[in-house]
Amino acid sequence: MYKKKVESHVIKTSEKSLGKRILMHRELYIMLIPLAVYLAIFWVWPLYGVQIAFRDYNAALGFWESPFVGFKHFTRFFNSFYFERTLRNTIGINLYSLLISFPLTIILALMFNEIRSQGFKNFAQIASYAPRFLSIVVVCGMLLTFFSASTGMINHILAAIGLERVDFFAFPKYFWHIYVWSGIWQGIGFGTIMYTAAMSSISKDLYEAATLDGANRLQKMWYITLPGIQYVIIVLLIMDLGHMMSLGFEKVLLLQNNLNLEASEVISTYVYKAGLIEGKYSYTTAIGVFNMAVNLLILSVSNYTSKKVRGIGLW
Repeated sequence: MYKKKVESHVIKTSEKSLGKRILMHRELYIMLIPLAVYLAIFWVWPLYGVQIAFRDYNAALGFWESPFVGFKHFTRFFNSFYFERTLRNTIGINLYSLLISFPLTIILALMFNEIRSQGFKNFAQIASYAPRFLSIVVVCGMLLTFFSASTGMINHILAAIGLERVDFFAFPKYFWHIYVWSGIWQGIGFGTIMYTAAMSSISKDLYEAATLDGANRLQKMWYITLPGIQYVIIVLLIMDLGHMMSLGFEKVLLLQNNLNLEASEVISTYVYKAGLIEGKYSYTTAIGVFNMAVNLLILSVSNYTSKKVRGIGLW
């Protein structure tokens, strides 16, 4: 009986016109106005400038008067020497980071959930969150100091155990490892917040029933905790995959030099150099459009696959 009432209410609500539904929930729509204005100004309106990618943009002529050249700048990037290098480094660093940090974040969240002492749990969480609030400039300064060939702590340890000193930032093979693991150290604690919040919503009755059935801690984590947070895991994984072509240039640029350029040149640093320094606005806009299109494709494919396999997705 209750189910029929709910279904009839849903049908009646869906039959109402859009204007009546907005009027009925006007308080909620009023609350959306600031967000809508923000999105319109900073996300929708800038899309007007995407046409630069298809023109030989000249500031004196403006958007519409600049010559239309079609996919000239896209083809130029695809045929350039930097295309393969920047694409390999961008995807490689992101995949490396995802494969290491994603499971480690879940494991750390599970460990926090198993700590019985609330005082120690709070201390451990705060200690793991703290690096997140350090500036990128500070973190890069620490890395350059610790890994310095002459005065760095790492090389002092190597020398103390009889090994040769290594200039880590002079060899491309070390760059990915330094970048990824320092990023994990800085962000892994903060990344557990979503999982910890999801774990707190799992019913304690399930754990009590599992205890009565003789389940140990590992079995509870595997059969209760992980299934209980699977929605959050899948959604965050889809979102991470949707940023596969995006890599902030600040940290890369601060750790980059001419000796490790082969492993450190990514799309964002290349766009920064070609666009802001060399003034190739149309060319770098085309690269940005390509980057956005690939991210959207990866996001859509991963979301579609998740919906088909697990029935969970962003939309």
